[in-house]
Amino acid sequence: MVDSKGGGPLEGTAYGRPKQTYNALLAEVGPGTPCGEYMRRFWQPVLASRNVTHRPQEVRILGEDLIIFRDRTGRPGLLYPRCMHRGTSLFWGKTEERGIRCCYHGWLFDVEGRCLEQPCEPNMGSAGRDKVRQPWYPVQERYGLVWTYMGPPDRMPILPRYDIMENLREDEEYCVHDNSWGSHNDTTMPVVPYSWLHMNDNIVDPSHVEILHTTFSIVQFQEQFAIPAETSFEYFGNGVKTVFERKLPDGRCSYGSSVAMLPNIMSVPNVVKFNPGKATSMGWVVPVDDTHCRIIHSIRASETDPDPMREPARFRGKRWSEMTIEDRQDTPGDFEAQAGQGPISLHSEEHLVTADIGVTMLRRMLEREIRKVQAGEDPTGVIFDPADEWVEIPSGAYVS
Repeated sequence: MVDSKGGGPLEGTAYGRPKQTYNALLAEVGPGTPCGEYMRRFWQPVLASRNVTHRPQEVRILGEDLIIFRDRTGRPGLLYPRCMHRGTSLFWGKTEERGIRCCYHGWLFDVEGRCLEQPCEPNMGSAGRDKVRQPWYPVQERYGLVWTYMGPPDRMPILPRYDIMENLREDEEYCVHDNSWGSHNDTTMPVVPYSWLHMNDNIVDPSHVEILHTTFSIVQFQEQFAIPAETSFEYFGNGVKTVFERKLPDGRCSYGSSVAMLPNIMSVPNVVKFNPGKATSMGWVVPVDDTHCRIIHSIRASETDPDPMREPARFRGKRWSEMTIEDRQDTPGDFEAQAGQGPISLHSEEHLVTADIGVTMLRRMLEREIRKVQAGEDPTGVIFDPADEWVEIPSGAYVS
């Protein structure tokens, strides 16, 4: 407080604040960093399968710049971009039936980095081709996504099969979105300009639903989200489950759970339309680098149960890219709240409270698993035995 003459102490001003910091153990994801090495022990989705084409594309993941493409037989490949011959980027190369050919001197590489031809060398370089290899990463396709494993070759796990994504009906398809906050018709921001932790924390932060998505501006999802929920958190296997229950005005009870699974997986019930039953989608918060991430979703959809992200203006009457700054101030959503934390949130100045129990649980679990990898152990959740590849996702919403 200050007295009427302008004297006296001023409490709580911003002057002289100590330098604030972020939790580098969790936020930094490049090669050799603790979290980066942890993330590399799991298969990570890169892009939607439909977006990996014969035209080479630049893609960044876990702080590494790579080139992704399909050869003319349809096989996806993920290679280090600088040609091993003289260093020009394979981004300027052309795809062929057997791989990608560098534009500079025509060296041809297959999707696993093998050098197949060196046109300017005797016999296409046959004498030395098998001694060199363009750095590459293994890839697989599943659930409408191209996945990669970027970790130690001798510790490559099995790509899991998630129960809620398996056994599509004849009328269903995977609708995949790899453009972060964009909808099916709005691909403005495929990569968002902040740490992967912002969205990862958000998954276990149910209290923001009642404020940000409902009472602060407009109802962005379901009307029932304005009703305070009784919420609890549970550890399960390789993640944290958020359990919620709401007493509806008509006397019924809406209840269910959403999950956050390590390292960067989420599954929540459909927030746009209430569909009782198990969740029908999964998402991944894939670190691009320390200060950017790509949010990817794969959704089971059909004509009777359409993809909720196909609507370009499902909350605010405009596509996100058409909104002015004033529009976004009037109706902020997850992007505005998360981008507002900065490129990496300053964790040292947070004041976590009871509502943040889920955030605390997930961060502690993540730190524990990172430490295990640092100690030379395999993290929880990696699968090496095909008998264990089936993973149950306890996410869904119900009413009684």
